[in-house]
Amino acid sequence: MIDLSKTIDLSTTYLGLKLKNPLVASSSPMCEDVNSVRRMEDAGAAAVVLQSLFEEQIDVDSCELDRALSDASERGPEAFTHFPELTRRVVGPDAYLEHIQNCKRAVKIPVIASLNGSSQGGWLRYARQMEQAGADALELNIYWLPVDPDVTSDQVERRYVELVQAIKAEVRLPVAVKIGPYFSSMANMGKKLDAAGADALVLFNRFYQPDYDLEALEVVPNLILSNSHELLLRLHWIAVLYGTVKADLALTGGVHSATDAVKAMMAGAKVAMMTSALLKRGATYLDTVLTELLLWMGEHEYDSIRQMQGSMSRNAVPQPSAFERANYVKVLGSYSMR
Repeated sequence: MIDLSKTIDLSTTYLGLKLKNPLVASSSPMCEDVNSVRRMEDAGAAAVVLQSLFEEQIDVDSCELDRALSDASERGPEAFTHFPELTRRVVGPDAYLEHIQNCKRAVKIPVIASLNGSSQGGWLRYARQMEQAGADALELNIYWLPVDPDVTSDQVERRYVELVQAIKAEVRLPVAVKIGPYFSSMANMGKKLDAAGADALVLFNRFYQPDYDLEALEVVPNLILSNSHELLLRLHWIAVLYGTVKADLALTGGVHSATDAVKAMMAGAKVAMMTSALLKRGATYLDTVLTELLLWMGEHEYDSIRQMQGSMSRNAVPQPSAFERANYVKVLGSYSMR
């Protein structure tokens, strides 16, 4: 039997890093333990994105963030709902920096640090410290829900752009920007972030919505892991953005199988990030997906990942209108009653 791993090239590049394959273990509780990170490397992960260091975790002694919090309190109680509730124990910034160093010593694959925030407070200095700790890149995980009705879409977009510019001015590391899909013009926002210096766009962040406890009359956290159905939104926008931005594109959310990874590559992604699938099935599932990926590529006569990247992007398919409104009526009309 032919060893497909010797005849098919799975390598790709992301954030200027050479990766042995396109599967990246993205931020999750599994990334909090060095031994777990090592197991993911052994199972085939090409890189790992560590758990996020949340803005709220940082004991900022600067007056800037104090003022920001004070201003937010004056706008109303909803201002404190911009970030997800932290429902389990989290590490502080010093422990996080030590974790980066420990992971770098333990594995050979790239280690990407993650900052989760929305303001330009004193926590920016931790981006530089993450670089000094040895991180290979930084993922800026922007999680901000603008619930103030007086905040305009232009203000929201400007805040994202200015935050990316501030981070890029702080570090020499390549910076990936992880965002949600809720922009009125996603394609334009992608170009703005690209122009602001983002080295990669990670599509998309999942905004976790709270649920209601009807007995206690309380709002409670509600965490539901992703499934492959969530892939479609990501595929759409990566296929649209491919070729219009210089930044690398990463797909996160809904990658649960080798065919999901193939679709991500064909849309134009450089990497397919996995979280929920690994939480459900364990780190060794990476090896299963890689084996199935090799088999699929062999059966369909693909020699490399690069050969398929972007092959089904908006500008590469015979009917680019499938990504536009022209396909909207066709989709609705395609359903038949049984």
